[in-house]
Amino acid sequence: MRRRTLLRLAAAAFAAPTAVFAQSPVAPPGAGVTPPAPRPSDLLGASGEGYFIDWLNDFYARALASGVSRTLLDQALSGASPDPRVMAHDTAQPEFARPVGDYIRASVTSGRITQGRGLRDSISQFAAIEQTYGCPRDVLLGVWAMESNFGRSQGDMDVVRSLATLAALGRRRPWAEGELLAALQILGSGRAPGPRLLGSWAGAMGQTQMVPSTYLADGVDGDGDGRVDIWNSAPDALASAANLLAKGGWRRGEGWAREVLLAPGFDISLVEGPEQTPDWWAQKGAHRADGLPWVGSDVAAPCVLLLPSGSHGPAFLALPNHFVIRKYNNSLAYALAVGMLADGFSGGPPLTTAWPHETPLSLDDRLAAQGALQRLGFDPGPLDGVIGARARAALRAWQKAQGLTADGYLTPDLIARLKAAAA
Repeated sequence: MRRRTLLRLAAAAFAAPTAVFAQSPVAPPGAGVTPPAPRPSDLLGASGEGYFIDWLNDFYARALASGVSRTLLDQALSGASPDPRVMAHDTAQPEFARPVGDYIRASVTSGRITQGRGLRDSISQFAAIEQTYGCPRDVLLGVWAMESNFGRSQGDMDVVRSLATLAALGRRRPWAEGELLAALQILGSGRAPGPRLLGSWAGAMGQTQMVPSTYLADGVDGDGDGRVDIWNSAPDALASAANLLAKGGWRRGEGWAREVLLAPGFDISLVEGPEQTPDWWAQKGAHRADGLPWVGSDVAAPCVLLLPSGSHGPAFLALPNHFVIRKYNNSLAYALAVGMLADGFSGGPPLTTAWPHETPLSLDDRLAAQGALQRLGFDPGPLDGVIGARARAALRAWQKAQGLTADGYLTPDLIARLKAAAA
């Protein structure tokens, strides 16, 4: 009896402070504090520096709000982290960083031309592809060779991770995020060949290296099996490339470019300038290097003069189809390589003028040149180290103002002159 009484008194003693605390204005440590909600990056097990984590949390919320399913986002972004290989590649693209002559010598080889010739009749669907889209097989073989070495090198990098890295880095965020959403659409629709999309550091996929949005827009079934498999079906990949070029404005029956020789005293400032017929250019002093006449539709085609390695290298009159190839990859060197491979596959002759020895320019060199042009009042476009058409036009304008040969070709000597002039 005594024991039960003591237990009741002890229970009352422990219960009494509860009422006291409930009435006290002083709360115990931690009371009433709501812990922060876990972020998507926490739930995904993501890792990386702050810039990547911040981008990932923001993108996840926006993608979810746009209608992408949480399940798909969680599957695709689980364990997300930036890929250091993407960071390295992003500032060293060979089409823009390597001298054009070096790029062509490495791309247009006798071995590759022999392989391409052996494949001209290996795809039974080639005739139907040419008839449907108007793009000749030799050009498609050139794209196939350049993009994946005829399907052998499609890339082994996670496309979602690559695009996430590019988006987080910020230089091309809108583009990379759009491609990432397209990649998620491919995964969610079941059109991917496996649980992950594999491709290049820039998110290009398959035998003809299409980015996700291009695959969705231009991918077609070339072998008639009801699927668009640019990874495992060469006819699908080639037909998709032909569709992309056709939609880009490919002109049936026309060539892509012809090498020309320039007469002494030729006005070099016309490079990348007027679009005129071959006859107009002949009157100015630009004649076909092979000595043959212009024939067929090429006779009336508008041509642009190109000097890829400056006034001491080969000269080309580029037809409209050259610029269509550049819609596949916006690089002068790339389009030249595709076209020269196509000529090689069809038995065309080598160039008359050899590529000169060129000094590679570092990213710092190219950025310095762009910055100097901008300070001097000649707009080179974005200060990104890419010496594209806009930067070359600015350089030609500056060269002309200085009384120099206005070929728009950047050399170490010109960089030094630009820096001195802008200092």
